[in-house]
Amino acid sequence: MNQEKILSYVDHTLLSPAATWEEIKQICDDGIRYKTASVCIPPCYVKQAKEYVKGQVKICTVIGFPNGANTTEVKAIETQNAIENGADEIDMVINIGNLKDGLFDEILNEIKLLKSICKDKVLKVIIETCLLSEEEKIRMCEIVSLSGADFIKTSTGFSTGGATFEDIALFAKHVDKRVKIKAAGGIKSMDDAEKFIFLGAERLGTSRIVKLVKETPVEEGTY
Repeated sequence: MNQEKILSYVDHTLLSPAATWEEIKQICDDGIRYKTASVCIPPCYVKQAKEYVKGQVKICTVIGFPNGANTTEVKAIETQNAIENGADEIDMVINIGNLKDGLFDEILNEIKLLKSICKDKVLKVIIETCLLSEEEKIRMCEIVSLSGADFIKTSTGFSTGGATFEDIALFAKHVDKRVKIKAAGGIKSMDDAEKFIFLGAERLGTSRIVKLVKETPVEEGTY
């Protein structure tokens, strides 16, 4: 798989709480230059970034991030605000405590509500796989499949671990074919990226892939 193709799967990401507007602009410039799937940035920068990129790259932002413990009402307001400010894609974090407590209907209803706000905008559901048992991961595959969301996503990148090959393979086995898969957190190399795609990921949440490309110029069509 060539470099350009891999970059087309990337949600080029900067979610540091210390991120400045100058850094966000650089992420946007990189996203445009390298034709990434989107740039994933904090909600407070969505409106500025949308105006800055002038439609040249999609704007993705995060909801209930990174812990997922906001109330559903707060997540709904966050989502509506992000959409009004120009977000093209929304990555939400589930309430992990609700999953541990077996409150599956509450999780399902929350995702459905946010999807109803997103309408035709893409909604990705972050389940934080590093905190879950295999049984809980499978249950979330079922819930996301029922919810109308567009993607199931492994990780925030802010917890104890990121995406693993095993989790992407598990998602591919258990999620409805309509639902796409996003691997995020800890994607360190082009080889990693290509393997995640081979296993079924249709998006990669990472900042490192673009950084690698910038640091290591290669001939077109190779890496």
